[in-house]
Amino acid sequence: MNVSDDFNDTDDDASDLVDPQYFSYLYRFVGTFFISIVFIVGVLGNAMVVLVVTRVRALHSPTNCYLLSLAVADTVVLLAAVPNEILSYYLVGNQWLWGDIGCALFIFCQNLGINASSLSLVAFTVERYIAICHPMKAHKICTRGHAERVTLFVWCFATLYCSPWLGLTKTEQLNYRGYPGAQSCVFRLPRNKYLTYYFTDLTMFYVLPLILSCICYTLISLALMSRPVVPVKDTKNTYLDSSSAQSKTKVSQSINQNK
Repeated sequence: MNVSDDFNDTDDDASDLVDPQYFSYLYRFVGTFFISIVFIVGVLGNAMVVLVVTRVRALHSPTNCYLLSLAVADTVVLLAAVPNEILSYYLVGNQWLWGDIGCALFIFCQNLGINASSLSLVAFTVERYIAICHPMKAHKICTRGHAERVTLFVWCFATLYCSPWLGLTKTEQLNYRGYPGAQSCVFRLPRNKYLTYYFTDLTMFYVLPLILSCICYTLISLALMSRPVVPVKDTKNTYLDSSSAQSKTKVSQSINQNK
């Protein structure tokens, strides 16, 4: 009787297994090609921004401080998302190779980079608004030291806000036939439990920054359009006029001398 039960358990386990799923060769090629281009251009471009801004002393300005923060945030997103995305094209569906710690860091770094990027854009937009619409206050507010403090706050806030993700992920077994040790990186709780967190994230880092940016750039546009436009002199015509006048003067002087 016990032997029969063991056979039944084995049959039940085998019936729970499903055939592994793979991406097509065309999907792998196209996805790898285009995502690799995005990854290489993004990482190299952001690395150049970081290198130039940090090395060239003349570029140590408040605006470039926010651009530096944005470049670092974008690099974090690229490094956290793209390599694993390319690797997933060559594994069975949803397979995860990096364990529980890697799963937690993967989700954490993605959200950290996205949220820090959003807040850096907001800080940059507000700084431009103050510099253009309130130039008298700009020399006190739009300073390098103030920009560094704002950037530090952005990263500290984004880190604390995203820290719950370190405990909200886990790995679980995949029931693929022929892959007994395959795992996937999933959320620890059902997805409907995360609705509050998702809506908070959407509001704080997408909706509100979008509204604030639209308001700031609208006010910047109105301020620029309301200022009088100073006409620029045509330097080429001015040079020709002055040369012609000098020539006429020399001719008249030579005529007077001959007389």
